[in-house]
Amino acid sequence: MKILLTGATGYIGKRLLPVLVEQGHRVICCVRDPNRFNPPDSIRSSIEILKIDLLDRASLADIPRDIDGAYYLVHSMSSSNDYMEIEREAAANFREAIDQTEVKQVIYLSGIVNESVLSEHLTSRKNVEEELAKGQFKLTTLRAGIIIGSGSASFEIIRDLVEKLPIMVAPKWLATKCQSIGISDVIEFLVRTLFNPATYNRNFDIGGSDVLSYKEMLLEFAKMRNLKRRIFIIPIMTPKLSSYWLYFVTSTSYRLAMNLVDSMKVEVVCRDNELSQILGITPIGFQESLSKAFKKIENNEIVSSWKDANVSSGFNAMISDFIQVPTFGCFIDERSMEYDDRSTCLNRIWSIGGKTGWYHGNWLWQLRGYLDKLAGGVGLRRGRTNVNTIHAGDALDFWRVLYANQEEGRLLLYAEMKLPGEAWLEFKMKDESLIQTATFRPKGILGRLYWYAVLPFHGFIFSGMLKKLTR
Repeated sequence: MKILLTGATGYIGKRLLPVLVEQGHRVICCVRDPNRFNPPDSIRSSIEILKIDLLDRASLADIPRDIDGAYYLVHSMSSSNDYMEIEREAAANFREAIDQTEVKQVIYLSGIVNESVLSEHLTSRKNVEEELAKGQFKLTTLRAGIIIGSGSASFEIIRDLVEKLPIMVAPKWLATKCQSIGISDVIEFLVRTLFNPATYNRNFDIGGSDVLSYKEMLLEFAKMRNLKRRIFIIPIMTPKLSSYWLYFVTSTSYRLAMNLVDSMKVEVVCRDNELSQILGITPIGFQESLSKAFKKIENNEIVSSWKDANVSSGFNAMISDFIQVPTFGCFIDERSMEYDDRSTCLNRIWSIGGKTGWYHGNWLWQLRGYLDKLAGGVGLRRGRTNVNTIHAGDALDFWRVLYANQEEGRLLLYAEMKLPGEAWLEFKMKDESLIQTATFRPKGILGRLYWYAVLPFHGFIFSGMLKKLTR
């Protein structure tokens, strides 16, 4: 069967894609920026890449007519202040385009919306479902609570809170009940729902075997990690203050933190387990979901991470718009040094950031990350998804990877920290030497003052880093 997969570069899409291919489907991967799409070589012969922007109706004309099924895995939460209208418009455009094809079924992954009063985020999910339901195809909606898996936003936020704070003074939404679900079960439900007539034109809640409060989840996580944690809930903490608390302690962006706090005030508990019975799936519990996540992390097998998505920083531009590093009107710090061994140098470059750090003056990098958080930026907490591999589109501390080619020996990063301008950092191997180039394009007088203020640190940081990479 030919399957259309939207959100192919997203957290769920990256994990669903190889499973669909393994089941013998030919998958049409819809991506807004092909430079961010890095599927495994083993499945490239079974997929097609389609450049599509759901807000651009003209681009949707390229969707082939002979598709059999489609997955709608697109969400815009935290991408802008008017994301509700953006999500509704994207769904309407998708529905109109899909109605022109031979598609039999569309599967939409949504959120649990059983409460009478919903957050903006959950209301938007429900609106998208209603928009898709107007189509001529069979719609199946799977409604999930928070998803637990290596690299998921929920898992990483819980991990940040528990591992960094021995004592938590938390807002009252920590008492809200939630039925989480493991990422492996989500993929299983998505795959086995496909072309199942019993699921046509219906919506189902999907969840794990445990219903816990957010506080209980944090304590269960602490128990698994053998950490003693105490949590005190105070009712006077406002949603705005809660959002700031979540933003500063975890790696989430402030806009995403606001939407999460808004949603965490609403109980997300399944109505029933009807779909589990229809499909013969027995979902795992919270503890087992955590165990699976840590096993993937320990084996360095994280397939996808929410941190690599645009929502982690608000970077909504195309990578191709930044891959040509400018020179006119820019300040440039270029240094080069012969390397002792190409392979060793290359491995060090490809291991940079995250737990490895930046090889020299790490405390200054950490200070810069802390100051960036204070200024409303991403800080250093995002780290990196995989210890050994880097792909275009990945988040790397407060950088975004624009280009990564080991054979060529070139890594290009774009700064996502708060800056009065734009910054690039490039590592390029040429003629037995490593060329390290920092480029800054200032905006106004403030940008120029910023460059001269940090210039004294460049000699210490960049020269020391270059030595560590090459020697």
